[in-house]
Amino acid sequence: MDRGFNTAISNAFLTDAGILQLDFLQLLPIGACLYNASGKVLFYNEAAARLWGRNLEMAQANNVFDGVVPYYTAEGIYLPHDAATLTALIKEGAPCNDWQVVMERPDRSRVLLKGNLLPLKDKFGAMVAVLHCFQEVAGTNASVQEIDEHISRYKRLNEELKRSEERYHKMIEEVEDYAILLLDRSGVIQNWNKGAEKIKGYHESEIIGKHFSIFYQAEDRAKHLPDRLIAEATQTGKAVQEGWRVRKNGTRFWGSIVITALHDTAHNVIGFSKVTRDLTEKKIAEDKIRQYANELEFQNKELEQFAYAAAHDMKEPLRKIQFYNNFIFDNAGQQLPEKCREYLTRSINAASRMRGLIDDLLTYSQASSFSQEMVDTDLNTVISEVISSHHDTIEKNDVIIDVDRFPVMRVIPFQFAQLFDNLLGNALKYRHEERQPHIFISAEKTTAPPDVRNAGLSEICYYRFSIIDNGIGFEPNYADKLFELFQRIHNQPGITGSGIGLAICKKIVLNHHGIIKAYGNPGQGARFDIYIPCE
Repeated sequence: MDRGFNTAISNAFLTDAGILQLDFLQLLPIGACLYNASGKVLFYNEAAARLWGRNLEMAQANNVFDGVVPYYTAEGIYLPHDAATLTALIKEGAPCNDWQVVMERPDRSRVLLKGNLLPLKDKFGAMVAVLHCFQEVAGTNASVQEIDEHISRYKRLNEELKRSEERYHKMIEEVEDYAILLLDRSGVIQNWNKGAEKIKGYHESEIIGKHFSIFYQAEDRAKHLPDRLIAEATQTGKAVQEGWRVRKNGTRFWGSIVITALHDTAHNVIGFSKVTRDLTEKKIAEDKIRQYANELEFQNKELEQFAYAAAHDMKEPLRKIQFYNNFIFDNAGQQLPEKCREYLTRSINAASRMRGLIDDLLTYSQASSFSQEMVDTDLNTVISEVISSHHDTIEKNDVIIDVDRFPVMRVIPFQFAQLFDNLLGNALKYRHEERQPHIFISAEKTTAPPDVRNAGLSEICYYRFSIIDNGIGFEPNYADKLFELFQRIHNQPGITGSGIGLAICKKIVLNHHGIIKAYGNPGQGARFDIYIPCE
């Protein structure tokens, strides 16, 4: 039944003199009942009596119909439905169009009805009557038993839903580690749990109805941060942010917040949920770690600068010692007693080793990622120049060197030249005297080495550069110590070194965000693998 039909009926019933044309109601195929403004039944038609399960003649003989009929919602909830109640509801502006109810007849049968209630007004706008039109929804006749079963099932589901809602609200209310708030569309607080009271310091009665920006610092409010978070949640569905927040007593806490938009069935934003976690202790710990790291980095830089300055300053007196020792040896060495010549030779050799150590210390102190910029570098050129610098040793010892094709990478050229020079120099230095030296220098794309894949690096692409020799090798349990300062692989006669070369290699690799690994066995050679990220 549409509103146009009801309006036509109201116009048909009310004349200028206010006379009700009741005969028209009897012609309607649907149930129709007329009440006065006080709720008294004035008239009902035969279709209404039939739907009610009443006898029209008997009702007319009594000249009155009490109008009290049991009605239920489709879910089985009883509705008071006397005429006086209906007219009172209409006067209060209650909705009266397209209602549906289950009606119970005197014989206990039930039927689903739909209909409208139409207020009839005089020319002054005062309600003088109510027209009640209704009809049966086709195919909905149901036995009392079926409807009772439906009602019982609904009641069970309703009770389960209520218990579930109670448990949910209890759970939210009792959570103390998270502040859980319900905001309306403008950010005004509608709900508050114990966690919010614990973290923010307000009692529920003090905060409900306030805007959530009350928790933000003045400078954040001046930057409209709360409004921007609401706008972001509205547009994307969620806003996530960390920052300092203010408690009731004025103290600050570091809050991690998530604001989630809530939508109705038409996908319109109707409010927001806001979850806040107090991460103040974590923030303080992270700040301390960051401060310690900055202090350590500053101290390391100071130490590097000191080492560089000290090593640089030692070169001048050492140069003089070497110059005077060599002058004496060249001009008067043959005139000195044998023991004096031996001591002078040792002094010259010691000065030479000291000069090498100072040079290595200078190289180590300069091996910083901040010392030079990374540029696209053809590593084939770098490898060729390094091999050429060792030409005399390679030719003298008949060394075989096999080299793969290397990529072009973004590196610090000088440092990579130093890296390969140190590793190739070690392979040549620690060659096996009883076999022809054979060195392999390879490059390939791969992933992180197996022992570091669990550190979240397994998906990163690396270039692995390997320098493999068949020299004298080293003990496997010594692999990690090789890269420490002043650690030497061997102390055999005739093999010299400062113990800084591999420490320089490790520092260069770390500067390029890479990994260096060493593998070896005594008498079976050594292998050094360098992993550098592809990008």
